[in-house]
Amino acid sequence: MRSVPSIIHLDMDAFFAAVEQASKPSLRGKPVVVGGLGGRGVVATASYEARKFGVHSAMPTAQARRLCPNAAFLTGRFEAYRANSEIVMGLLRERSPLVEPLSLDEAFVDLEAGPYGPALAAATPAEGAQLVLALAEDLRADIVERTGLTASVGAAASKLMAKIASEQAKPDGLVLIEPGSEQSVLAPMPVRALPGIGPATEQALRRAGLTSVADLAEAGFEDLVGLLGKAHGAGVFQMALGWDERPVVPDRDAKSVSVEDTFEVDLADRDRILREIDQLSARCVRRLRAAGRSGRTVVLKVRRFDFSTLTRSETLRGPTDDPEVIGATARRLAMQVDITGGVRLLGVGVTQLADYTQEDLFAQLEREERGEREKEGEGEGDGAEVGEVEEVPAEPVVRRWWPGQDVTHREYGPGWVQGSGVGRVTVRFETPYSERPGRVRTFSVDDEGLEASGALPLRPPAVEG
Repeated sequence: MRSVPSIIHLDMDAFFAAVEQASKPSLRGKPVVVGGLGGRGVVATASYEARKFGVHSAMPTAQARRLCPNAAFLTGRFEAYRANSEIVMGLLRERSPLVEPLSLDEAFVDLEAGPYGPALAAATPAEGAQLVLALAEDLRADIVERTGLTASVGAAASKLMAKIASEQAKPDGLVLIEPGSEQSVLAPMPVRALPGIGPATEQALRRAGLTSVADLAEAGFEDLVGLLGKAHGAGVFQMALGWDERPVVPDRDAKSVSVEDTFEVDLADRDRILREIDQLSARCVRRLRAAGRSGRTVVLKVRRFDFSTLTRSETLRGPTDDPEVIGATARRLAMQVDITGGVRLLGVGVTQLADYTQEDLFAQLEREERGEREKEGEGEGDGAEVGEVEEVPAEPVVRRWWPGQDVTHREYGPGWVQGSGVGRVTVRFETPYSERPGRVRTFSVDDEGLEASGALPLRPPAVEG
């Protein structure tokens, strides 16, 4: 264990909701809920204003609407979240090369490996603590300056205690736990405060009369191993004493990339299911390419009407990021699944990731095979004259607009969708840089002047000169 609290844990405050509030002046200071908006949607993040009403992540959106009906319910804009995450992670890497991202909005940092490492090594424990506090405050200020968002930071001698400190710091705070004080800080906490203790473990410990971290420390190694097994029991005992020597591991490599959707109404039509799989495959490829990766195994996930979940996978001859290859593979996997009764959820993923592709010939073969199938289809008919083409009326394309979506109008400029329905879409025209809430306009959903657009940065670009 270190004598200086040089490991920090940073956690952005209500990150998705905070990005939405920073992007939309009319929502600042108001309850905002980000997540799935359908009947089976789930809350991803709730702003602190919404949390006062009892709304929290992983709650069904329908329940959140009952608790806080006046909140703004928005779909996620992952382009905006990722862009701001990259800014924050870049600021962390300026402090140290040892940055361990846990998610878009959360990371550990080992300050001893950074430019202030020699100063921390030469400092007394008291001097080191003061330097860490100064570095953490500078980091939080830089994040506000670059993004307008707030972060909570915990500093300690271990990852365990740094994470606990950041929880205590929320929202928008900084807490430092002095080395040597770990047990006194942990003792009064409930057992669920320790990572790895979920509901099942909590119940097992409660039946044994162990409800606080102090109880775990007093129970001892042998009793905890007897209750929880050798590996889990030993780990819980060490955490109860505040022991944690895990290093900060930079750039933890993702093992898979996947996307999934839960449907409001179970899907029973196979053609509709295949169309949904095509869309999921395209989204999966976009995420794969954004990460600069390719993958060798395509995985299809299907949750049926009775909540039974099936997975099917196919391993390709080489890693690929080709949308046609991944889409065609996912469709083949779908043909192996019994959809009788309906499908509640679909997901497409790619595993065995690599940072290169070898699929050029494979993708070309897939395209050639598809071309042959199309040619065969052209040769089939119902007795029509050669050269005679039967016109098939095209289905009208209905544009869909999602609450929170970025748009721009030819006349009114950039804005975001407040809501849509009955052939109309309502847009509020404002940007992150607007001094006051913008004006609201309503259009037909197929208004030619209205287009989807990308997310604007939360801070205006610097002007040279």
